[in-house]
Amino acid sequence: MDVLEWTAGDHRYRAELSELVPWPVIQAGGPVLTQDPALPPVWWTELSAALTAMTSVPTERQAVRQQWIDKNFAVYLGIPPVPINAWTTGHGDLHWANLCGENLVILDWESWGRTPVGYDAGLLHAYSLAQPATAARIRHEFAHVLDPAAGRTGELVALAQLLQLLQVAGRGGHSDLAPRLARWAEHLTGTPVPVP
Repeated sequence: MDVLEWTAGDHRYRAELSELVPWPVIQAGGPVLTQDPALPPVWWTELSAALTAMTSVPTERQAVRQQWIDKNFAVYLGIPPVPINAWTTGHGDLHWANLCGENLVILDWESWGRTPVGYDAGLLHAYSLAQPATAARIRHEFAHVLDPAAGRTGELVALAQLLQLLQVAGRGGHSDLAPRLARWAEHLTGTPVPVP
């Protein structure tokens, strides 16, 4: 493991490299999927197994907080906040720039912690909406997580957070993502969602 620490002005920084991964990420340059990665069935099986294994890791770290949901659901989804009754351990930032395709490796663990059930799969699906075949594959592979009410709620949390990111700071120049997110959120809630 390598550690590098430095100071710039009033800020202190620390970078840790725990392992060098020799395979490229699926989507270099950002989290939004821009082309179908044509991943083999074994990759999907491994991803599902990895996410399932992650749910058994005990932690008190919170990747998502009920307070954020209470404050932001009405703003970004146009619906009242929903109390989360089903929490699990998740990656917290699951997208295509954090996944290797040649051999499944999940990168960037700084956001991991307790998430609503369905959050990770919902986030990956949201970042795939521009590629219908891959988005459909995610819906199929993770139907057991996303289709029940708890999973749908976790997916809504992921959509609300992405809509907030797009409105507040933009997200890597992917302006076409916002209307797709809004349409999918409206599909799940039945409530029109304003496009940021």
